[in-house]
Amino acid sequence: MSLGAQTFDTIIANGTVVTASDTMRCDVGIRGGRIVALAEGLAEGADSAVEIIDATGRLVLPGGIDSHVHLDQPSGEGIVMADDFESGTRSAAFGGNTTVLTFCMQEKGKGLRQSLKDYHAKAEGKCHIDVGFHLVVTEPTADVLGQEMPALVEDGYTSIKVFMTYEGLRLRDDEILATLDAARGCGALVMVHCENEDAIRYLIGRHEAAGETAPKFHASSRPAAAEREATHRALSLAEIVDVPIVIVHVSNREAMEEIERARQRGSKVAGETCPQYLFLTADDLDLAGMDGAKYVCSPPPRDKASQDACWDGLERGVFDLFSSDHCPFRFEDDQGKLNEKGKRSFRWIPNGIPGVETRLPLLFSEGVGKGRIDINRFVALTSTNHAKLYGLYPRKGTIAIGADADIAIWDPAREVVIDNDILHHGADYTPFAGIKVTGWPVEVMVRGELVVSDGQLVGQAQGQYLARDRSALVR
Repeated sequence: MSLGAQTFDTIIANGTVVTASDTMRCDVGIRGGRIVALAEGLAEGADSAVEIIDATGRLVLPGGIDSHVHLDQPSGEGIVMADDFESGTRSAAFGGNTTVLTFCMQEKGKGLRQSLKDYHAKAEGKCHIDVGFHLVVTEPTADVLGQEMPALVEDGYTSIKVFMTYEGLRLRDDEILATLDAARGCGALVMVHCENEDAIRYLIGRHEAAGETAPKFHASSRPAAAEREATHRALSLAEIVDVPIVIVHVSNREAMEEIERARQRGSKVAGETCPQYLFLTADDLDLAGMDGAKYVCSPPPRDKASQDACWDGLERGVFDLFSSDHCPFRFEDDQGKLNEKGKRSFRWIPNGIPGVETRLPLLFSEGVGKGRIDINRFVALTSTNHAKLYGLYPRKGTIAIGADADIAIWDPAREVVIDNDILHHGADYTPFAGIKVTGWPVEVMVRGELVVSDGQLVGQAQGQYLARDRSALVR
């Protein structure tokens, strides 16, 4: 088939194409892994060599970009993460995603470049979709901040994460300031996990002294005030250095209000929330035996009022990103949630839940389907804004001529009850089991090649590493 002098490898015909700004009925012409035409009637009289995908009654969306994913990450002595790069990217693909940005954790005693070398080795040849890396700074030495970080930003690793909690990962305020200042100098974008570690350690100790060691006490040891205070502090430190930041996995209205106040002062701030803060509450941790351990993550799920606040933040634009914070551990496993120390106290239960495969269907069903957000806002929150914020746009995150043909075709009427048996991650449970959703991705392609088709994995692992430009927020 030709349009003028153009020929196509694949045509997606008869679907409704949706971007963050537009909704249109047209065909999509793909050649060489890129989108080369958007027009009506591309499939009419197509040559037999052209693959035609009939998308009648379907939505044709940019592939999801999940910019907050943990895969194959060192998680403490005797603890093993449930997903490596093969299973994690496979699960992501079945959930309608075509790119994930995962974290490269700087291990103690190692520089950033050596840690990156280790992560690239873990990912090599295993990824079903495209992958990029955020750098987690845990030892902000002069060499790391003055030499490695600027060089790696030039190499395309343009985002940094710092923690204000977790002993062994968290940075002091002066270390955060030094990292923010170094990021400002080289144009890196900094993501911050905001929780007050000193307050958390005090509350953990108080719970344990009272014999309160069940999983439910994880939630009360990490109250919203500890998140709000740390959010305010992170924003203040960024204001002192005059650098943009991303506040990740926000769980409550109080932290949201800190973001809004910072923006009113003129600060550049991006906000992110996750499915666990829309669909789970602290009550999910208060189950018989150790079952509450399945829901242990940080920040923890809050209450119904906080759920409503986070929905409001998605609707009003407080949040730019909807990510999964996929951080999976097996439940029935002595290297996972039910490790020996974890069974003695919530302090030792690995923090994190699986969610990369269910992120998009949950938001589509309860957001678009219930009229909380429109379909264009859905695309922005789950794909386009991630691409813009993390230096991938316009190659990724949209359906436009010249963009990579990263596309998810959705059946908006398909009804699915979420159950772990239908998912493809390495965990042995899903925290969203039993939720009925309407709308599901049925075909997913990365750079013009089908990865998932009608519930089946197609072809070999073909994901590529993505070097990224500097963030639009930084530029």
